[in-house]
Amino acid sequence: MLRRLLVTVIVAAVVVACATSPTGRRQLQLFPPGQMQAMGAAAFAEMKEEQPVVRNREVTGYVRCVTDAVTEVLPARYRLDEGWEVEVFDDDRANAFALPGGKIGVHAGMLELAETPDQLAAVIGHEIAHVMADHSNERMSQQFAVGSGLAVAGVIAGSGDGDRQQALALLGLGAQVGVLLPFSRLHESEADEIGLELMARAGFDPREAVALWRNMSEEAEGRAPPEFLSTHPSHGTRIEDLQARMPRALDLYRSARAEGREPRCVRVVP
Repeated sequence: MLRRLLVTVIVAAVVVACATSPTGRRQLQLFPPGQMQAMGAAAFAEMKEEQPVVRNREVTGYVRCVTDAVTEVLPARYRLDEGWEVEVFDDDRANAFALPGGKIGVHAGMLELAETPDQLAAVIGHEIAHVMADHSNERMSQQFAVGSGLAVAGVIAGSGDGDRQQALALLGLGAQVGVLLPFSRLHESEADEIGLELMARAGFDPREAVALWRNMSEEAEGRAPPEFLSTHPSHGTRIEDLQARMPRALDLYRSARAEGREPRCVRVVP
């Protein structure tokens, strides 16, 4: 009965928690939006307490200028009355992130790597796209579902047979490589697609997204894991995908410029 109950609960949760991403892809989302936003706000507050932030107003003003231009073209449900909160962290690593609830963090190292406002817009657009597509909810839901599934398998297998326990250990590895990592790569590719359109709609040159990833490729040369064991697509794959989507992005960019969207953000490096 316990086995049947566990299986029934998991299947029911999966059936009722299906959603659709901005690209039309079906998603598993088990957690309510309000909970995700509260978690994002709490995590961001904790980061600001534990990590040093850049106090230079020109630097933060530059990042906010780019962010404001991108968020201005978001669908209404993602535009916040008080605006997206932006913080620049005093960290030399080339990284950035966005959290549910309208929180954006950019490392100082990213401002070194992104050589133009357009390249920074590619970064900001990509990170905002993760929030728009509810990737954090989907990733947590996937991990929960996989963990619950393995728990069910453990109940079914029992606790005595060594071969069965070894098979369960391998099943855990198979779930990580075969399910969670590909979904993470899918999230990155989807964020690239959405982010490219966002920056173009905001009046930033989408061709600079390709230049950014070339910079990334040079920065990480020799240090990237094999793509099938990575949570991110290879830099080469990302560049090829961006180039394939460039004709539509350029049309959006030209339309944005014709409508007067010309962001005037001046690059400032810490």
